Amino acid sequence: MSDLNFTRNIGISAHIDSGKTTLTERILLYTGMSHKIGEVHDGEATMDWMEQEQERGITITSAATTVSWKDTMSDIDYKINIIDTPGHVDFTVEVERSLRVLDGAIMVLCGVAGVQSQSITVDRQMKRYGVPRLAFINKLDRTGADPGKVIADIVDKLKLNAVAMQIPIGLEGDHKGVVDLVTMKAYVNDGDDGEKIIEGEIPAELQDAAKAARETMMEAISMFDDSILEDLLEGNEISDDRIHTAIRTGTLSLELVPVYMGSAFKNKGVQKTLDAVCRYLPSPIDCEWAKAKKVGSEEDEVTLEPKDDLPLVAMAFKITEEEYGQLTYTRIYQGTLKKGMTMYNPRTRKNVRLGRLLRMHAIDRENIDSAGAGDIVAMVGIDCASGDTYCERTLEVTCESMFVPDPVISLSVFSPESANYEKMSKGLQRFLKEDPTFHVRTDEESGETIISGMGELHLEIYVDRLKREFGAVVEVGPPQVNYREAITTSTPFNYTHKKQTGGSGQFAVIMGNIEPMDANSTEIYEFNNSIKGGNIPSEYIPAVDKGFQDVMDKGPLAAFPVVGVKANLKDGKYHDVDSSDMAFRICARNAMRQAIRQANPQIMEPMMSVEVETPEEYQGGVVGDLSSRRGIIGGMESRPDVNVVTATVPLAEMFGYSTALRSMSAGKATYSMEFKCYAATPRSIQEGVMTARRSKLAGEDD
Repeated sequence: MSDLNFTRNIGISAHIDSGKTTLTERILLYTGMSHKIGEVHDGEATMDWMEQEQERGITITSAATTVSWKDTMSDIDYKINIIDTPGHVDFTVEVERSLRVLDGAIMVLCGVAGVQSQSITVDRQMKRYGVPRLAFINKLDRTGADPGKVIADIVDKLKLNAVAMQIPIGLEGDHKGVVDLVTMKAYVNDGDDGEKIIEGEIPAELQDAAKAARETMMEAISMFDDSILEDLLEGNEISDDRIHTAIRTGTLSLELVPVYMGSAFKNKGVQKTLDAVCRYLPSPIDCEWAKAKKVGSEEDEVTLEPKDDLPLVAMAFKITEEEYGQLTYTRIYQGTLKKGMTMYNPRTRKNVRLGRLLRMHAIDRENIDSAGAGDIVAMVGIDCASGDTYCERTLEVTCESMFVPDPVISLSVFSPESANYEKMSKGLQRFLKEDPTFHVRTDEESGETIISGMGELHLEIYVDRLKREFGAVVEVGPPQVNYREAITTSTPFNYTHKKQTGGSGQFAVIMGNIEPMDANSTEIYEFNNSIKGGNIPSEYIPAVDKGFQDVMDKGPLAAFPVVGVKANLKDGKYHDVDSSDMAFRICARNAMRQAIRQANPQIMEPMMSVEVETPEEYQGGVVGDLSSRRGIIGGMESRPDVNVVTATVPLAEMFGYSTALRSMSAGKATYSMEFKCYAATPRSIQEGVMTARRSKLAGEDD
């Protein structure tokens, strides 16, 4: 148990191209896990091991590694399990599933760009799972770097109590290191790879700035230790240990975000950030302990204690298929995982035997015999789904799964030859197990195979993997927007289902109303039962609920799924002989269909948050083009060498945008895009969508 105090499970997350993987590569070097720096731009980063990652210079799949770091102040060895996550929003589930099982995180921000669109997404994910974090302001060697502005961004845009723990020694081409505001010493990196840290006095020109920054820091951390506040007021000396304790208290309470600085690419500031990970981020003991629910009970919760000698509870949070079988990344919350042991999966209700256990280092691995509570390891050859819980049969609990966003874009994929079709099917089945945001279905009318995901790049990567990994020659149809239908007014229903066919008949009556949910709600459907006095026996209520849900898949306008409906069951009638589950389910289906038609339904389309970085001379063209795509411009901001345009644009108008943007900016502008919300489609566009949908369905019927 004592070793767990010196274990850290952390993720490294950020907006795309903020330097997450570059930071991780330096950590691997300085901790002795690798002996050569792999650069992203050369396609040689250790953590970006997929061919597509190396070719594109982006992280697509989260990679795990374990390193050992000796805190330079305490001289204690820490074990740090690290997951490097993607920044591109199309692969956001990789961040979701990582943060679901991690205890802390480093949020990386570009020293020039500051808080960007995906920084906001990452912040929202960290808040969702209550993950304490440090901020690392990267790229201070770049022209226009301004850490003060970035900290102001964190405070204003993310509403976080971000406090600088360092100030930089020089910026842009003069960036040499940092001044630590706790020790009030200067730390400069030296050596070919910045592996040597030279401690010295604060340069004379930075003395005043350092004192002012320390006063700000001390005032902020005094909120977490009353005795520090008293000593500050009385002018007493405050020891470094007390300062560290206050910073840790604030960080673990999620009320403080310590900010560190440097340039990972130029080998500056990484080691001091590692020290901060060890000092301030939680161990599996310090973080809020996970809870699991007893199988068959929504209310009966069990707190999982990170102790090796308790019954096993572990969660499979990421799955990949390999040549020798399925690799299952697993967080152990309680108990011990041992090679050769038998475990129980409550979802499948089956016992499974664990053949091999691995400690991962990106694509490389090390065989181990056992792992204890708080650890992150990989199991080999276990057939399960992402989010499955493994436990001892006597316990029978399941861990709460992660948040999985709905896909917003679809493609049809087709393989003309039967041999290729089998390869394609095998690949799609593997991807389904790996990625909860990747969906596959067969269109009932046309027989087409439809794949759905979070964006064009997301699906493009999977089509590419079908060709490379499975040798499947596939043809791809045009992208399709995943429209939805929603009601706009509250509408009552009063429906009687009565059928007599000889013998016992069918009888059910239900009354109530449907109403639209709050515009900001992410829920698809909500059922409220307010039946009193037994007008409908309680055993038939679930059948009514199921009947309502049965018709949500196809709306009346264009057979798109219906969302945002609150169904209120208020009254009804039944018959002692002729009423049944089926009678009430059929009654509910017909009542819901009728009510939706009368509730002024409309087509809803996915809206995307778009952020374009462009040289100033192309800004007018970018704004005009986004407006012509039905975009609503949200703001324009000037940064060194680049202007940033933010907008909300319908997904239907964004297909092929990367090509158009390259053309209008001579290849100098870049953009990022993520799903924001569903919004009503303008009437003129709605008619076109409905006509195209009717034409497609009619063609399929032929």
